Amino acid sequence: MRFVDLLRTTVLLSAGAATTLAVIAVAAATTDGDENVVSFAAVWWFAAVVIGAFVGRKAQVTQAIGRLLANAKAATMMPEHRPAAVAVNRLWPLLLSTVAAGALGLIAPQIPAIAAGFAVIWALAWRRQESAVRAIEERDGATFYVEPTSPVRPLRLVRTPGFRREVPTLNGTGAR
Repeated sequence: MRFVDLLRTTVLLSAGAATTLAVIAVAAATTDGDENVVSFAAVWWFAAVVIGAFVGRKAQVTQAIGRLLANAKAATMMPEHRPAAVAVNRLWPLLLSTVAAGALGLIAPQIPAIAAGFAVIWALAWRRQESAVRAIEERDGATFYVEPTSPVRPLRLVRTPGFRREVPTLNGTGAR
């Protein structure tokens, strides 16, 4: 699986988890007749949007992703292509926390409400990483793939040759 696809999948699944948890929290709170939970949750979700937008405001890769890209192992062939397996292998904590918070919402609607806020922060904080990595790939003429590893091991990348993008200039030579 391409690394940019994993980043995009992470953002979309985090946003989906936030939406699902928010719906569960509101449904559980209104069933219990507790409007205070919904009011406090709305304030928390607004704060989560502000925090996530602030953290993810830069259009450049984070230091951790920069180190990951710099330490990518060079290869001439693409690694095994199993995107669903790689996504589940890397995003299982998101799946597990979403299911657990959703299930606990039957007991206390505050739990999925709080978890939804953290999922919003995560989605907004990572929203620009995919385009930043894609820009590095185009600049360097490389493509980064996620190397299949154990779910509990750190993420590792493989760098393969890709297509370099030539930026046109005024004289039309493509040189900078």
